Amino acid sequence: MKMRVFILSLVVLVMGHLSVSAQVRVDNSYIDGVQEYSSGNWQKAADLLDKAIAAQPDNDAAHYYKGLSLMRLRRNEDALASFRKAVSLDTSNYWYRDRLALVYSVLGEIEVAEKEYEDLVRMFPRKLESYYTLVNLYIGRNELDKAVSAITSIENLQGKNDGTVMTKYQILLHQQKQEEALETLKDYSREYASPQVLSMLGDHETGMYNDSLAVAYYDQALELDSSYAPARLGKAEVFRMTRRYPEYFSIIQELLADDDIVADAKADYLTQLMQHVDPKFISSHRVQVDSTFDIMLEHHPADTSVLRTAGIYYFSTGRQEKAKQIFRTNKENNPGNLQAQQYYVQVLSSMNDFKELAKECEEASKRFPGNPDFDRVYIYAEINQDHYDAVIAKCESMIARNPSDSLTCLEAYASIGDCYNLKKDLPKAYKAYEKALKINPDYAPVLNNYAYYLSLEGKSLKKAYKMSRRTVEQEPDNATFLDTFGWILHLMGKDVEAKPLFKHAMLYGGKDSATILAHYAIVLEALGENDLAEVYRKQAKAKAAEGSE
Repeated sequence: MKMRVFILSLVVLVMGHLSVSAQVRVDNSYIDGVQEYSSGNWQKAADLLDKAIAAQPDNDAAHYYKGLSLMRLRRNEDALASFRKAVSLDTSNYWYRDRLALVYSVLGEIEVAEKEYEDLVRMFPRKLESYYTLVNLYIGRNELDKAVSAITSIENLQGKNDGTVMTKYQILLHQQKQEEALETLKDYSREYASPQVLSMLGDHETGMYNDSLAVAYYDQALELDSSYAPARLGKAEVFRMTRRYPEYFSIIQELLADDDIVADAKADYLTQLMQHVDPKFISSHRVQVDSTFDIMLEHHPADTSVLRTAGIYYFSTGRQEKAKQIFRTNKENNPGNLQAQQYYVQVLSSMNDFKELAKECEEASKRFPGNPDFDRVYIYAEINQDHYDAVIAKCESMIARNPSDSLTCLEAYASIGDCYNLKKDLPKAYKAYEKALKINPDYAPVLNNYAYYLSLEGKSLKKAYKMSRRTVEQEPDNATFLDTFGWILHLMGKDVEAKPLFKHAMLYGGKDSATILAHYAIVLEALGENDLAEVYRKQAKAKAAEGSE
C-alpha cells in the first residue's frame, strides 16, 4: 500500500493546488470509510471510499477497502474491479492479491483464481493460507497430483498433522493408489502418535480380515485416548464379525451409555446395523439387542432420532405395542415435528388401529393445516370403521376450505362417491363421480369405480365400457382395472375378449383377490373351460375364507 499515513500539513499532495482543508476532507473520507466498513455499514463505507478515490485515484488502500465493502454487498463484479486496481497500484501486497484471488473464486472463475493463488505461493512461500486454498481448488478441479504436492508443501512448512495426512490418504485412495495411501498412514504413525490414524489403520486391517492386527491398532489408539469412539467402535465390529458376541455387546453398550457421544451418531449406527446385519443375528441375540436399544433410550429418552430408531426396531421385530408407545412418546415430545407425527400415524395404520388413527389424524390436521395427508388417512380410517357419514362430512369440509385446489377436490369427490356407493345411494354416488370427472376426466380410480358400479347394476354398459377401457390404457398391469374391464366385457357377452384380461391380471396380483378369481372362473365357464374354471373357483373360495375380497 503506497498511502498509509496522512499528514495534515501545508504540503500540497494532489494536483498541486489542493488546499489544506480539502486534504483534510479527503483523508477523513478514507478514514471514515474504513471505520464504517469495520462497523458493518458497507454501503456507507463504499460511498465514502468513492469520495476518497475521486480525490486520490492512486490510493490503493481505498480501492482495497472499497472492494471489501462491495463484496459484503454481494456486488462481486464491482469488487473484482476494485481489487484489480489495488493490485495494480501495489503488486507486492499479500492481502490485495489474496482478496483478488478469492473474488475470482466466488465468481466461478476457478482457473483464474487457481493461477492467482499459485502466484501468491511463489511470492509468499511461507503463507500457509494460500496452500490450503490451493488444495481445495485442486481437489475441486480433480487435479489430485497438484493437491498432493501442495499438501507436501504445507507439511514442509509446519510439519505433518492429522489433517494433512488424512487428506493425502483420501486423495491417494481416490487415485486407486491403495498401497501408497496405506504407507502414508503407516509412515505418519511411526513418527507421531495419533488415535485417528491408528484407528484408520485398524479399519484397513479389518477390511483385509486381519482381525488380530486390526485389534492391535485399535488398542494402540485406545492407549492414547481410552474414550476415542472410532477405535472403540472398530474394535467392537471386529468382535461382531468374528462372532465374539459377549465382547461386542460389552463395548457397544458402553458406547451407547457414553453421554459424550451425540445421540444422532448412536441412532445412525444402530440404524445401519439393523439394515445390513443378518436377521438371524437379531433373532439369535434378541435379549442383548433389546438391551442395547434400551440403554440408548435410557440415556436419550427425548431425542427424536433415538426414539425413531428404537420405534422402527421394535415394530420390525413384531413388538408393535412397544413401538406404538415409543412413537407416541416421540410425537408428544415433539408436537411441532411433522415427521414424528407421521411415524405415529404410520404405526397406527399398520396395526389397523382405525379408531385411534382417525382421532390422531383429526388432531394432526389441525396442527399441520398445510398437510393434506392427514385428512386422506382420516378418510381411510373412518371408511374402515364404516363411518361413511363422517367421511362425507370431512370431504365436504375439505372442498369448502380448498375450492381452488383441484387435487383435493378431486380426491374428496371420489371419496364421497365411494361412501355413497357403500351406503347404497347410487344416484348420489354417480353425482359425486361426475363432479370428480369434471375436474379430471382421466382420473383412473373414479373411472374404474364408476364403471364397476354401473356394471353391477347391469345398465349403461357402453358408458362403463368406455370408462373402464381408459383405465386399462393408463395402467395395463393394474389387476383391479383389468378385472373391471374384463367383467364388463363378460356382461356384454364378449368372454373371448375378457379372458386374456383376466389371464394378465393373474400375473399382477389377481390371484390374491377372491373377487377377481371368481370373475375369472365365471368367464372360463362361459367359454366351456369347466375344469380350469373349477380350479379358480376353489381358489376364490379359499381366498374368501381368508378374508380377501
